[in-house]
Amino acid sequence: MKGKGSIGIGLMGLGVVGGGVVKALQEKGESLTKQVGCPLNLRRVLVRDPAKPRSAKVAPRLLTTEVEDILSDPKIDIVIEVMGGETPALDYVREALSRGKHVVTANKEIMAKHGRGLLNLAYEHGVDLLFEASVGGGIPLIGPFKKDLMANQVSTVYAIINGTTNYILTRMANDGLDFATALRQAQELGYAEPDPTNDIEGIDAAYKLAILASLAFRADVRADDVYHEGISRLSARDFRYARELGYIIKLLAIAKREDGSIQVRVHPAFLPQGLLLAKVDGVFNAVQVDGDLTGRVLFYGRGAGAAPTSSAILADLISLAQDIHLGINTRPKLRLDPARVLKPMADIHTRYYLRMSVADRPGVLAQIAKILGDHLISIASVVQKEADEKAQTAELVIMTHPAREQAVQEALRKVEGLPVVEEINNFVRVEA
Repeated sequence: MKGKGSIGIGLMGLGVVGGGVVKALQEKGESLTKQVGCPLNLRRVLVRDPAKPRSAKVAPRLLTTEVEDILSDPKIDIVIEVMGGETPALDYVREALSRGKHVVTANKEIMAKHGRGLLNLAYEHGVDLLFEASVGGGIPLIGPFKKDLMANQVSTVYAIINGTTNYILTRMANDGLDFATALRQAQELGYAEPDPTNDIEGIDAAYKLAILASLAFRADVRADDVYHEGISRLSARDFRYARELGYIIKLLAIAKREDGSIQVRVHPAFLPQGLLLAKVDGVFNAVQVDGDLTGRVLFYGRGAGAAPTSSAILADLISLAQDIHLGINTRPKLRLDPARVLKPMADIHTRYYLRMSVADRPGVLAQIAKILGDHLISIASVVQKEADEKAQTAELVIMTHPAREQAVQEALRKVEGLPVVEEINNFVRVEA
């Protein structure tokens, strides 16, 4: 293939991201040709409806509704998949790799669920599967994890990797909005989908964390391995109390390696206000990595959108195209160890913020403290925040020392059963 005169591209999907890729190919054609050494020719674009109006200008002859037009074209060397979702994207990517075509994908779901198998398939057929755009939009993450950090023993990954939830939490923290109002504003601005479930329930972040943890620990971590909780039970009151206690609340994706096991979890967390991660606001993303050689490293930038995601896709495209033009394959097989030990969520140790409504009378705290103590949960501080004289109730905010998750869950069930406890309003894990 050395000295190949041009490189053919097949694009699957022409939505926001696909349109951004087309626009970049058109506007940067001359620059890309210089970087690669030969022209990049867009040969086919797979769409559902060729007649649908689109911002990206594509010649009608390039549009097709038949995936076979891409898979069977011998002049298409690289397939770019930006359809999203698991079906039919997974089948299309598998077939493209099996037919000897290189693939660039932005699909976090198929990489989180099937990454190891797809990478092995690519290796078997002598092609590459690149996925920089699957996590963090335009933030360079996959490349550094695969190459620049390879010599490191990574101990922890802390990440804010969902712009929708970070925007919502920022508005709740800064403007005192309730969750429903902040979500509605995010939808009006286009930051949240009409059905925001994947974002607000932590599913999107779990997909991305599975990918990052797999690379960080060279282990086969899949989406189903990641514990996830969403942000819908947070209230403006929690943010007010967090600020008073010196914390910010973020939806945090956490991967840790300790004592021979890996823990992977996504949930709201209290972060000390002085941490860099605590200052990541709006739709921005950040990933903090601790390596034994590098120390602490922080990646920061826009995590979504047509332009940032197109940047990551084009970076992978250029890298592949350069190798094809020169007739070389410089990437060794990415080896993921399937024999990993995952720490159950029940066994993690961290601190906790507890908020509950209780009867406003003497002896209540003693009853709660006894149950916590019986479960080896030590109280760091207690504050009675607000009292309702008419209902004769008060609100307690308790901060604990590090405790085992299972013990906390069991203790809370018993506390909630006390006659003097009206309701466990919320509990949030605290990360230092």
